[in-house]
Amino acid sequence: MSDRTSAPVDSIEADSVVAESHAEGAVAGRTPVQLALARLRRDKITMVILCVVVLAVLVGIAAPILSKVGVLDPDSFHGNLIDANSGGLPKGSTPGGISLAHPLGVEPGTGRDVLARLVLGTTFSLIVSFCATCIAIFLGTLLGLVSGFLGGWADFVITRFIDMTLAFPQTLMLLALSGMFIDRIHSFGVPEGNPSNGVYIIFVLGFFGWPYVARIIRGQVLSLREREFIEAARSLGARNSRIYTKELIPNLWAPLLVYFTLLMPTYVSAEAALSYLGVGIQPPTPTLGNVLKYSVNYASADFTFFFFPALVIAVLVISFSLLGDGLRDAFDPKAGR
Repeated sequence: MSDRTSAPVDSIEADSVVAESHAEGAVAGRTPVQLALARLRRDKITMVILCVVVLAVLVGIAAPILSKVGVLDPDSFHGNLIDANSGGLPKGSTPGGISLAHPLGVEPGTGRDVLARLVLGTTFSLIVSFCATCIAIFLGTLLGLVSGFLGGWADFVITRFIDMTLAFPQTLMLLALSGMFIDRIHSFGVPEGNPSNGVYIIFVLGFFGWPYVARIIRGQVLSLREREFIEAARSLGARNSRIYTKELIPNLWAPLLVYFTLLMPTYVSAEAALSYLGVGIQPPTPTLGNVLKYSVNYASADFTFFFFPALVIAVLVISFSLLGDGLRDAFDPKAGR
């Protein structure tokens, strides 16, 4: 009799254990990264924008390869597509000379393919903005860490240096110092012309952009350095270098990622503006800035040639900005949705 009654009891106990294990799995804890990714996946607009940004980056990576194998031809002149009697405007009944061979038309005066130049121009604009953003993020993170964690005289000196850097008018300094610094860059072995101009733009944009990053990182570190895990690392005798790399930086990558996506569109616009002012990369190498600069001369006579470069710049800037906003909301659960 006892055997008959004990079997159902054991079965009930086993079922309860299985139910408890399933319940524990259902409420299993998730890391902050997993929570952020879950919030990001629920944000449909940000996911669409992320696809646009990824597509732009892939196009930028593939453009030089496609140009080398001959799929894109941004530099060939097509004089037969230009009407000399109309001031160099494209021939044909469609605006801008749009056709199957040239989906976005051709450049007035030269007949170069607009699509090929915009695709390759996206590559150079993204390279400039990406490199400048990396420099700004690196310098800002390094100085923000030291300033916020050490405090004292180090914090005072770095903070005053930040204020002094922010006091300089960036655009005026770019224009005023371009000749001297480009010559100095050329003296270090960088080829003259667009390579020197590109290095100069990257360096100056990165140098004038780091103070904003440093202020954000300094504020984050001032909050983190009083946390228990930092005190525990100190009590165990951890060096400052280990605290920087093992304790602080892993807790800073989320705001850095957000600021990276917010800084990229700023530098895309800056590169376009500087190319328009004649300081950036110059033709025949295409960038979004110098293509737009050339198109301004035909804004009224050939509106499509002006519209497409402006549209590409606008899409890139808006996409990176919205992606930054979406990432900020995903990594900060208290932010307004």
